[in-house]
Amino acid sequence: MMDWTQIPYFLAVARSGSLRGAAEQLNATHATVRRHLEALETSYSVQLFRRSRKGLELTPAGEALLPDLLAAEKLLTRGRNGVQGLDREASGLIRISLDPMTGHHLLAPVLARFAALYPEIELEIRLTFDIESITGLETDISIRHAAEITEDVVARKLFALPIGILASRDYVQRHAEKAGKQGEGLNWIGYGPVPELQRWVDASPFAKARVRHTVADPEMHLHLVRQGGGMSFLPLWALTHFPELQQMPGSSADLSRSTWVLLHADLRRVKRVRLLVDYLTQALLQDRDIIRGI
Repeated sequence: MMDWTQIPYFLAVARSGSLRGAAEQLNATHATVRRHLEALETSYSVQLFRRSRKGLELTPAGEALLPDLLAAEKLLTRGRNGVQGLDREASGLIRISLDPMTGHHLLAPVLARFAALYPEIELEIRLTFDIESITGLETDISIRHAAEITEDVVARKLFALPIGILASRDYVQRHAEKAGKQGEGLNWIGYGPVPELQRWVDASPFAKARVRHTVADPEMHLHLVRQGGGMSFLPLWALTHFPELQQMPGSSADLSRSTWVLLHADLRRVKRVRLLVDYLTQALLQDRDIIRGI
């Protein structure tokens, strides 16, 4: 297989008619040009140049290869120029708000890759379970998991985010079979006075389970559940990341919430913001099956 780095050496020899001329064009040594040319000929098992009184001339095989390598050179140049152009336009600060669980377990590597791709863009990443206002200019981009969006913002709805009743496998083995018909004998890790979650508890197969602990932080729920502290409502993607977890037997997932990418309408024209929104959207859609717990 041809090494793409050999293309400039072939084209330089074809244009200059000599190894010395190609070396001068490429600011390389005579030996370096010869080595790449010989490697290219070896990869194709043909002779690409022959010596003549005028210098090095293309053989029929070299003439057949020349148009394709010229086209490849044009594509590579176009791609390099395009990336350099993006680098010049893509600079400045972007503020992004997302919940800690999504940030820590799903988007940290995505944001790191984006930062490496666009070194002139600075990210201010705010991890919070509070809903920061986009219209109030508290943040530029927000990743949210919600049933609907009521703000006057640009919203991309990606996919449903299933929420299930999760517990550790050990907890299920030790307690599930002994529990009463409505969950008597089991323990919830509660979120406190959150009406929506209380409705979920009341509608679950474990409505009579005891709310033994109260923790406002969902990520702490995750860690307590992993350690066998009880059961709680958590996103199903946790099953992929933490194989010691499982859904409680007899329970089903809630699909009322979806994952959204939000931004201020005025920022649609800002290059760096569009780049990040598109990058995040593509990354989330690529991992949708994992995030949905499929």
